[in-house]
Amino acid sequence: MKKFQIAVDGPASSGKSTVAKLVAQDLGLLYLDTGAMYRAATYVALRDQLETAEAVIAVLEKEAVRFKNAEGGQLVFLGDEDVTSAIRQNDVTNQVSKWAAEPAIRDFFVAEQRKIAEISGIIMDGRDIGTVVLPEADLKIYLIASVDERAERRYKENLAKGIPTDLTALKQEIAARDEKDMNRKTAPLKQAEDAVLLDSTGKTIEQVVEFIEEKAKGLM
Repeated sequence: MKKFQIAVDGPASSGKSTVAKLVAQDLGLLYLDTGAMYRAATYVALRDQLETAEAVIAVLEKEAVRFKNAEGGQLVFLGDEDVTSAIRQNDVTNQVSKWAAEPAIRDFFVAEQRKIAEISGIIMDGRDIGTVVLPEADLKIYLIASVDERAERRYKENLAKGIPTDLTALKQEIAARDEKDMNRKTAPLKQAEDAVLLDSTGKTIEQVVEFIEEKAKGLM
């Protein structure tokens, strides 16, 4: 019997990860941060100065991306290396769209993501969860917000993490990433036909979480 699945897609900094984590806790689902997986691949490319997807995958096969729950949130490991902070740095953020668009890297991670989804009820967030990774998900949410609001959110997050950030530049980077994500050839960011559109502009995290949980409970 298929486990209950929730797919949350949307552009950068729309609040997907924050919301998905809270929904997972409340509904007893496993949370999988697919974006962190692509960030880890980007980190590998930058760390090892790699130029091809095949070279990056070769490293990922030896240093698997792993997640570990901790008191302060979810930790991300690359092999034995804690990369939780490293994959959120600006150099990774500015390059992740490039490496996430590589077909071989997407195929590699999609296979991993589907294996995990077979084990437990799950909520995944990303760009192509409802359209590619979990096309049969029980509930699909397409979460959006204005560029200005998303930039403000990321700006505050970065400052809290000690990452130097210019707000004006951040707005430009988010808009540019939207363009890349929506127009890439492989698994572009788009709303699945059966996804529920949710605009979080002006809404609190609690309001967004409540909306998703009400939809989910009606299907479980």
